Amino acid sequence: MPPADDVFARLAATLAERRGASPESSYVAKLYAGGPDAILKKIGEESAELIMASKDGRLDGIVHEAADAIFHIMTLLAFHGLSIDNVRRELVRREGVSGIEEKRSRQPG
Repeated sequence: MPPADDVFARLAATLAERRGASPESSYVAKLYAGGPDAILKKIGEESAELIMASKDGRLDGIVHEAADAIFHIMTLLAFHGLSIDNVRRELVRREGVSGIEEKRSRQPG
C-alpha cells in the first residue's frame, strides 16, 4: 500500500482542480460556491457522525466518518489557499511541546 501522504497529495491536487469546475458537475465546486459556511456545515455534520460512530463502537464507521471529516477539512483548507502541508508543519512545530504549554502559548497576555 502506498504511503498515506500520496493520497493526501492526490486529494489536494483534485481539490485545486475543482476550483474552476462547475458546481453542477462537481461536489467540491458546489462546496466552494457555497463558501466557508457550506464547507463548515459539512465539517460539523461529519464531526457529529464521527462522534456517533465512536460512541456506538463501530470501528468501520469511525474510519469512514474520519475520512469524510478529513476530506471536508482539506476542502476548507484549499478554499482558504492552505493545504494539509500547513497543518503538517504546525504539528511538527508542536512536536515535543506539552499540550498544556502549547495551549498557554496561544492565550493572549
